[in-house]
Amino acid sequence: MRTGGGVPRTVPRFRDVLVAPRHWALWRQGPRVIVYCLLSEVVAVVLTLRPSPIAVDRRTLGILAVLLVLGVVQSETGRRVERIRRRVSGTPHINMTSVWTFAGVLLLPPLLLAVLVGGLYAHLAIRSWYRLQRVPVSRTVSNAAIIVLSCFAAQSLLRVSGFSDVRSAMTHGWAGTLAIAAAGVTFFAVNALLVLPARREVGRTAEALFGTWADNGLEVATLCLGALNALALATLPGLVVLVFPPLLLLHRTVLVKQLEVAAHRDEKTGLYNTSGWHSLAERTLAAMARQHGTFGLLMLDLDHFKQVNDTYGHLAGDAVLKAVAQSIISAVRGRGDAVGRFGGEEFVVLLPGITQPDIGAVAERIRRAISALQVPAGQLSISGLSVSIGIAVYPTAGTSLQRLLDAADTALYHAKATGRNKVVHVADLV
Repeated sequence: MRTGGGVPRTVPRFRDVLVAPRHWALWRQGPRVIVYCLLSEVVAVVLTLRPSPIAVDRRTLGILAVLLVLGVVQSETGRRVERIRRRVSGTPHINMTSVWTFAGVLLLPPLLLAVLVGGLYAHLAIRSWYRLQRVPVSRTVSNAAIIVLSCFAAQSLLRVSGFSDVRSAMTHGWAGTLAIAAAGVTFFAVNALLVLPARREVGRTAEALFGTWADNGLEVATLCLGALNALALATLPGLVVLVFPPLLLLHRTVLVKQLEVAAHRDEKTGLYNTSGWHSLAERTLAAMARQHGTFGLLMLDLDHFKQVNDTYGHLAGDAVLKAVAQSIISAVRGRGDAVGRFGGEEFVVLLPGITQPDIGAVAERIRRAISALQVPAGQLSISGLSVSIGIAVYPTAGTSLQRLLDAADTALYHAKATGRNKVVHVADLV
């Protein structure tokens, strides 16, 4: 299930939990986030208290208890891996609780389903506060409300299909199977969409909005395990413990993938670092050589960036670098283009398949986007930024990556030497 990020760890004190309502972290968010969080919580409470066609009996209460206990055990078992995943992930965090909550969707009435979600998230809140990081209570409550709404949406789809729970679906063969699958898809889609308005900063790329393929694959896998959990509890309850080995293995596999990605990313901006960008560029060069294709390189350098650090401080300088990185990402053509940071205020862009006339338009779009930036710095706003850009295109400017980089760097140097805030194509220097 998707959640927001964390904040740096501090020494926990129990009295810090007892915060007066007027001091809640929620009020420090923007009006849009405040209204959305409060509205989603009210809707979740109203839907929880509505009458349910599923009776609450001892067996149902037993299922609730089993799911709660196993959810807490799994959370504690994987807490070290989860802590590292949160640290290295630059996208919306997706945890493993769907294994238990989606099973609840298929087995529990709305009230007990909300109790399950509330119990699991109360444990996550306590664990995060005490062991991992100080997470505001308002964020945990908002996350739980969104999960409750996602569960109810999935449960409603199941009932619209004519099934009250997994037991009734089991008696209808493929029709029941498709209904359960549709409920899983509904949970996945509603959860992904509901979490967006609750975030203070909404990313501009698909990955920033919805997470990586690995993260979304993890969510799909946990939903599948949740369905199998429900089937086990409805037929042979003892088999539910068999979910732990694949769950823990899946957890660690996703962590390994995230660590591999993090090793090729610049920690400050989230762009490719020098090693990651070079590796991708070499693969692109080899592919274009085989296909007799073309690609372009842009070398960018922020003008007078030292003045920003000297005037506003290094934290403001970091904010500028992040804003510039996002501006470049927004101005390039899409997923195939790769943006990297070579250190300091120098950036590089790989543009596969681009032609000579089009690359200048992309570079100009980047230059204008950076010139229009206004970056908050405390009570002030940093504006008037500019960038110098050098362009080189394969194969006319060189047939090796180093020659192309040298050519783009030569064009960049010329742009800075002749007034800055301009785009220079190396072909124009010949």
